[in-house]
Amino acid sequence: MSERLTGLIAAVPTPTTASGEVALDVIEPLARQLTEDGVSGVFVGGTSGECHSFSCQERMDVAARWTDVARGTALKVVVHVGANALPEAEAMATHAEQTGADAIASMSPFFFKPQQVDALLSVLQAIGQAAASTPLYYYDIPSMTGVHLPMVELLQQGRQQIPTLRGLKYTNADFLQLQRCLQVEDGYFDILFGHDAVLAGGWTYGIRGAIGTTYNFMAPLYHRLLAAVDRQDEVAVQSLQHASCDIIADLFELGFLPAVRSVMTRIGIDVGPPRLPLLPLSAAQEQQLEEMLERRNFQQWRERASL
Repeated sequence: MSERLTGLIAAVPTPTTASGEVALDVIEPLARQLTEDGVSGVFVGGTSGECHSFSCQERMDVAARWTDVARGTALKVVVHVGANALPEAEAMATHAEQTGADAIASMSPFFFKPQQVDALLSVLQAIGQAAASTPLYYYDIPSMTGVHLPMVELLQQGRQQIPTLRGLKYTNADFLQLQRCLQVEDGYFDILFGHDAVLAGGWTYGIRGAIGTTYNFMAPLYHRLLAAVDRQDEVAVQSLQHASCDIIADLFELGFLPAVRSVMTRIGIDVGPPRLPLLPLSAAQEQQLEEMLERRNFQQWRERASL
């Protein structure tokens, strides 16, 4: 059984230039900032990385740069390789293993959707075989893929069929199922939590690793939150989680991923505009964002307090 992924793992944006090309030179300063913020790893080319808006080659270029930058550091690199075309997913999985990724992940194909667990496992099995020495996580995000399949069944069958299957990136609102997944095979699988706005709840269930977008710029807040959970300080837990929720809700009101990119620029990491069909924030929205960040005392959640 491979090492578990623990702590806060940032679901990183794919940096772009003003004209929309991939900006590989931004990855090193982003990695440095995340390391200073105490983030334990990065999730590359996922939803926050707008994976399906970039070509297979672009995604491999980004993954290679991340593994190169992280080499020799404590920063873990998980590369998302999911694609509607299975040969592309296999190619990206092989490439991720060759470049030294710590793990790979794949969401389901979502145009022609698997209707049974067996079909989804066949996809994951092919991806696992393409990177036979690298831990594989299934990225369960039914709100985006439209694939609603029982994850307990997937884990139970997957244990027998896919030697590298290590667990889930669980971005699913079914928390009853989450608790059952944590218990499969006596806790064999690594369940990585994908809901920043209820991180404290995941931690109380037994989660010890989480992948989230707002860890890119608010990791200090979440470190304080987890410390409060550990010392059973309910007042602090509620206050800190509510602060997270308020900011997340405001970002969704503006358009979550474009707003995240603007926040990153404000903290000194210019990750550029989103790819079409997403649009950057308008001037009026940028002003709204500025006012929101001030109203929410955003800067205090950037301060790296000792725990």
